Amino acid sequence: MLNYRQVSEQQERIEAHAKGAVYTSSVIFSAGIFTGILTGTGMIEAMATALSGGIPEGWGSSFPVLLAFLSMPLSLLFDPDSFYFGVLPVLSATAETFGVDPVTMGRAAILGQMTVGFAVSPLTGSTWLLVGLAGVHLGDLQKKAIPFAFGITAIMAIAAIALGILI
Repeated sequence: MLNYRQVSEQQERIEAHAKGAVYTSSVIFSAGIFTGILTGTGMIEAMATALSGGIPEGWGSSFPVLLAFLSMPLSLLFDPDSFYFGVLPVLSATAETFGVDPVTMGRAAILGQMTVGFAVSPLTGSTWLLVGLAGVHLGDLQKKAIPFAFGITAIMAIAAIALGILI
């Protein structure tokens, strides 16, 4: 009301930002509904049981370490919403059947997914903003940045293992 004193100016500003606000709020509500349905119907547990049935017993405790190293490449396959609301709950429930704390799986996932992986993922809007502003082709960015991103993720994973964060 201070910067835009006329109602027409206020309406113009609201309309300029409405698309982003509606999109963001719809993603948040949809993720909540999706997670609620998966949890409430027992689908996560069923998927975790099916997945854990195909994993040798000795490998279950290494799930966080495996996820820590794969989190950066997984950012190229899944956007953050799909990964955190769809994939990670299943992986966490599967790891839990082997006695792994779901919080540990969350720590492992964030090492590459939301630190270095999002900046090279074609599934993240900020990546397109980055290449657009820099005037670089996405393929050129990925060729140069992915080896560094994976290396940084590996260093963070090794540090997390050494500090006992993933075990």
